[in-house]
Amino acid sequence: METSGESELCFPQLNTSCVRTKRPHFETALTYTVLFSIALLTAFLNLLIIISVSHFKQLHTPTNLLLLSLAVSDFFEGFLLFFQIILIDGCWFLGDFMCALYQYLDYIISSTAVGTMVLISVDRYVAICDPLHYSTKVTQNRVTVCVCLCWICSVVFQTVILKDNLEQPGRYNSCYGDCIFVINEIAGFADLIFSFILPIAVIVFLYMRVFVVAVSQARAMKSHIAAVTQHSTKVTAQKSELKAARTLGVVVVVFLMCLCPYYCVALSSQNNSMDASSAAFVICLYYFNSCLNPLIYVFSYPWFRKSMKLMFTLKILGPDSCDSNML
Repeated sequence: METSGESELCFPQLNTSCVRTKRPHFETALTYTVLFSIALLTAFLNLLIIISVSHFKQLHTPTNLLLLSLAVSDFFEGFLLFFQIILIDGCWFLGDFMCALYQYLDYIISSTAVGTMVLISVDRYVAICDPLHYSTKVTQNRVTVCVCLCWICSVVFQTVILKDNLEQPGRYNSCYGDCIFVINEIAGFADLIFSFILPIAVIVFLYMRVFVVAVSQARAMKSHIAAVTQHSTKVTAQKSELKAARTLGVVVVVFLMCLCPYYCVALSSQNNSMDASSAAFVICLYYFNSCLNPLIYVFSYPWFRKSMKLMFTLKILGPDSCDSNML
């Protein structure tokens, strides 16, 4: 391997070392700072959601349980972004095993997030389109089972997809210090169908139905608000469900906007191969979605703002704080 200087090699003492990507010092420092800040903020904000939903009993609802699952996956996405930062200059210093483990966990977390988005869409579909049977159809136990199945299925599915990479880490690396993954055509097609096309189709279909029903309900509530004043509790409940649908709809739309470029780059790669360093932008965009979700909750959910206040003032450490009124 010929290079213009030893400083361009990831491992200067090895002739088989990969070549380091040369960038201006200012650009490198800025990139590392921004990505490190996003990773830290993502992990921190999602940890707040995990603590909030887990600690306060009043927040133990089926919908919030789905948000908890999404926050857990987003938390790990923020953690994995630290490993992606290492690949910014095209060099991997943690060995082939850690490279394979990083890719494996990344695939599991990503597919789990997509599955959770599908469950959120189903939850909102039932809440808006069949509100009378929502409490009987969507129970906390059923949601817990669905969330567990989502995680288990992601682990099993991605284990099969990445079997070759797990059995022999680094088998597709072209040089020392490389970190790439290759999926055969059949596995890549299966991953594309079950991790992207099918879930996205289900999400879009359900939210189109939710949107149509929500608009019709909003118009009905507006035109008959005076006639149902005596049933204000019911109206408030309907408004609450519609607001939740709008908020989670924003989460889903933002998720799709960050997910689609990632898969577009994956599809454009030959033989379903993607070099993580060359796809840094779309990968970081996908990771950035995990930071956006908590920010959406801050502006949309009063209970999240209230729980943050209790945590920052350390009142959450007080006796019986788990019984606090959060709604």
